[in-house]
Amino acid sequence: MYGIRFKSATVAIGTVLALAAGTAKAEVEIEYWQYFFDARVSAMEQLIENFEAANPDIKVTMTHFPYADYRTKVAAAIPAGEGPDVVQLFYGWLNDYVAANLIQPLPNDAFPPDMIGEEFFPMVGAMRDGDNYWALPTAVRSLALFYNKRLFEEAGIDGPPKTLDELVETAKKLTKTDAAGNITQVGITAGMNAQDHHWFREVLVRQFGGDPYQDDYKTVNYNSDAGVMAAEFYVGLANEHKVTAFGFMDEPQAAFKAGRAGMHIDGSFRIGSLNKTRGLSWGVTELPMNADGMKSNYSSYWVNAITTKAEGEKYDAAVKFMQYVTSDEAMQIWLDVVGELPAKPSVGLTEANANDDVFGPFIRGLAYANTTKFANESAQRQILIDMVQRIDLEGQSAADSIAAAAEAEQKLLDEYYN
Repeated sequence: MYGIRFKSATVAIGTVLALAAGTAKAEVEIEYWQYFFDARVSAMEQLIENFEAANPDIKVTMTHFPYADYRTKVAAAIPAGEGPDVVQLFYGWLNDYVAANLIQPLPNDAFPPDMIGEEFFPMVGAMRDGDNYWALPTAVRSLALFYNKRLFEEAGIDGPPKTLDELVETAKKLTKTDAAGNITQVGITAGMNAQDHHWFREVLVRQFGGDPYQDDYKTVNYNSDAGVMAAEFYVGLANEHKVTAFGFMDEPQAAFKAGRAGMHIDGSFRIGSLNKTRGLSWGVTELPMNADGMKSNYSSYWVNAITTKAEGEKYDAAVKFMQYVTSDEAMQIWLDVVGELPAKPSVGLTEANANDDVFGPFIRGLAYANTTKFANESAQRQILIDMVQRIDLEGQSAADSIAAAAEAEQKLLDEYYN
């Protein structure tokens, strides 16, 4: 009798185990894509680890590509039913991604538009179309002036400049040349191939009394006296004041990281890599104001979106992942690792962050920042690179070069919007 009971119990236990195995929730795997930037990759690895720990039934695989190849890879993969379920894209690419059917709107139940409008910085509203948001950022960016503390001390400079005039005078004290007159250390870096094209458009043109664009960035407006004065000031750093050289060490950020530049204008995303640069003692301050005390800045951001590839359980997992990477916790991690500013005031404007020696200048800069709506950032940047080269290398007047740049950019904008 006992044997029969033992056998029945064994069968019952086996049945329960089989049923449990059959009904256990299978792991869902989703892919996340972003372009390669070492600090961004490190931050996302940490976010994925945290998310998977809280969601053991979801696995997130990250893939990254060089920036130059990124858009091409995304555009080819998603229509083929491959690639990411959640993708990172520059805010200026949104219209292209929507038109190409690469992404789908965020569900209102998980991302209520009114709640997003209340919780995020206002600039995020550009991601809304009607009753839906298409994408959301983890972080936003602004610009600031980095400076080399050791070089400042060697030159007997007490602190960073507060005005454009002080910027020039400070840069003169920091510049070094060899016996032949060649610059061996620049007072300030220069190069439209980095962040200077943003400094020119949204900061210098405005500080010289102009407005870089009109009609919601569909009409070029820097072909003006203000644009000419901004170009003359910028190129004059090299040609008149001799405190910099275009192409010095190829990339402006490379010169600063190597300790061969006293000052450097860059985005908050540069903090992470500078922190890893051995032997570099640096500080950061808000961008210099003009003689009248006017401040200006540039702000941009990258967003995350759910692709049209994500369906069914992958879509549900992608929504959960999107909710986490846009959470307060994720934004603080991104700030600590990458240096990009939280997209929510609840994180960015905490007393600790707003008054931080490093993050504070960038966060304060958001209060007076403007966001350029690019049709094609790379092409629009190249137009300003060409503008500077015509003045610097060919001797063309600033007025003529600005006019040519404005004409070329307006043609690009017209083609894009039409």
